[in-house]
Amino acid sequence: MTDPRVVPVQIQGQRYPIRTTLDAEYVARLAAFVDEKMRAAAESTTTGDSLRLAVLAALNIADELFRANDATDTRDGRLAERTEELERLLDSVLMR
Repeated sequence: MTDPRVVPVQIQGQRYPIRTTLDAEYVARLAAFVDEKMRAAAESTTTGDSLRLAVLAALNIADELFRANDATDTRDGRLAERTEELERLLDSVLMR
């Protein structure tokens, strides 16, 4: 396991030292994503409160995650159904 190191990131003009074993470039991409979500939240509300913006950004990110998980579950369900159907067809051909 890699030793943790500090990766400095900036979100909404604030610098945050992130202690992590993850790749620094990946952490920078995560921070840029969060920063963009906070900017979008700032554009959609009149509040300048950074905590409120962070909560709105977190809700938006959670919504994206839930929707992606739902889409994956739906896709996996369809794939399982197709697999079962193919299995039944194969069984019927082999039983002849």
